[in-house]
Amino acid sequence: MNHHEQSAVSRRGFLRAVGVSGGAGAMLATMGALGLAPSAATSAVPAFRAPTRSDFNLTGRSGARVVVLGGGVAGLAVAYELGKAGYDCTVLEARSRAGGRNLTIRGGSVETDLDGHTQRANFSDGVYFNAGPGRIAQWMVTMDYCRELGVPVEVFTNANADAWIYNESAGMTAPVRYRTAKADVYGYVSELLAKATDQGALDDRLSAEDKQRLLSFLQSYGAIGGRTGGWAYTGTSRRGYLEYPGAGNDEGVPLGAPPALADVFASNVGRYFAFETGYDQAMLMFQPVGGMDQIPKALAKAVGLQRIQLGAEVTGVTDRGGRVEVTYRQGGRDRIVRADFCVATMPPHLMARVPHNLGTGVTAALAGFPATASGKIGLEYRSRWWELDQRIYGGITETDLDLSHIWYPSSGFHGRRGLIVGYYNTGSNARTYSALTPLQRAERAVAQGVKIHGDKYRTELATSYSHAWDRTRYLEGAWTSPPHGTAGYNLLLQPAGRVYFAGDWLSHETAWQHGSFVSARTVVTALHQRVMAD
Repeated sequence: MNHHEQSAVSRRGFLRAVGVSGGAGAMLATMGALGLAPSAATSAVPAFRAPTRSDFNLTGRSGARVVVLGGGVAGLAVAYELGKAGYDCTVLEARSRAGGRNLTIRGGSVETDLDGHTQRANFSDGVYFNAGPGRIAQWMVTMDYCRELGVPVEVFTNANADAWIYNESAGMTAPVRYRTAKADVYGYVSELLAKATDQGALDDRLSAEDKQRLLSFLQSYGAIGGRTGGWAYTGTSRRGYLEYPGAGNDEGVPLGAPPALADVFASNVGRYFAFETGYDQAMLMFQPVGGMDQIPKALAKAVGLQRIQLGAEVTGVTDRGGRVEVTYRQGGRDRIVRADFCVATMPPHLMARVPHNLGTGVTAALAGFPATASGKIGLEYRSRWWELDQRIYGGITETDLDLSHIWYPSSGFHGRRGLIVGYYNTGSNARTYSALTPLQRAERAVAQGVKIHGDKYRTELATSYSHAWDRTRYLEGAWTSPPHGTAGYNLLLQPAGRVYFAGDWLSHETAWQHGSFVSARTVVTALHQRVMAD
């Protein structure tokens, strides 16, 4: 192996180590410092051509009749795209509204969970709570549907330097601003890496030129001193201010020296920084103006409300060879719909319970998707004290309390009232809250939130509404964990006779509407090709 090859291998090893310890963001930043950053490239939207009426006009064929099980985003997208070519689609939705997990709660909204708890939202006019999806990455196909359907969007603030981090289990007695925590972690990591580099610890991994590039980068990245100062991190205004800079010679009062290195790492604040470098979480992100349910509302209108049967609980699916028969119960009566094809978009763990003749393999495959518990609570306040007192405009506070995440509104700035998502949690934390009554959930969430925000988190509260997805009838979970690559998963990517399957659970963007859209598109393409070939 020559010197050039050795250098390349060493660099790869070094960058791999940086990636493991610091995440993708640190690795890309280091690559940039070494002149190895990838060149800009355009990410292609998955290719899709919607079927059109001309496909049939040119061939003498006609669209088939299709029954769609589930009126969530995937089901509506299937009916919408097939409808463009004149397919006769009927959507069966068990709940009293279309949209599935895309649920926006407004004043007057009423929901009853599996435990018999009924909540009626008392939010003020214009205040809404996205109990399901709340954000869209700019690269997602969801944005294309918003454009196509005329759903206006606005920026969703997914990361805010002035939001809080609070890890009670790590011994923190008060929250710290995100910017402060990041400055300290980046500063001390840069100090340690600079010292190691300067002392020759990486001589077998980096060339002399690489070392200088890296040291220069670390001085800027971590705001550390140079060689004469021992590469020390002593803190800068990046940490924030006790008093903001003012007029004339008023330089403001910076926060001052950071805590000791050991204390910063013991606080475990660095665990949250990788979040904003995730490909599906990086800014900019967006939300529909007026609530996330503007998407299914627009889809349902485009499909045709007369094609969507609400309160229709599917009770059986039978493939008759040349057609499909679906039985359902609606308004206390048993009904049947016959179609050429069926597209099942119901949650897989629920579809597994529906009697059918598609085979035991299909049932086992559907049952192999474990459901994830998740919950949110919307807290409406009489004033926007987080803006007035704490200078927080949007973004998310991270905590190891069972709240997990606290979201601040990304719209209505400087308004009179506003709504905070008081918790957004999953797994065991979500089940802790879902086991409580709505009143108990609010009490617990507020008591925890006071630890971060102070008394106004309680005294300014006007009303609340909580939603537990694992206790929601006809859904019983927020999303699934797909067994990608298994025989069962692959089985459901193919039709079972005349029955197709679609949903975010059959994609690599589970829990995102993007996953529902791209899965729906895949099924639409396959079904249309089949009809055209018959």
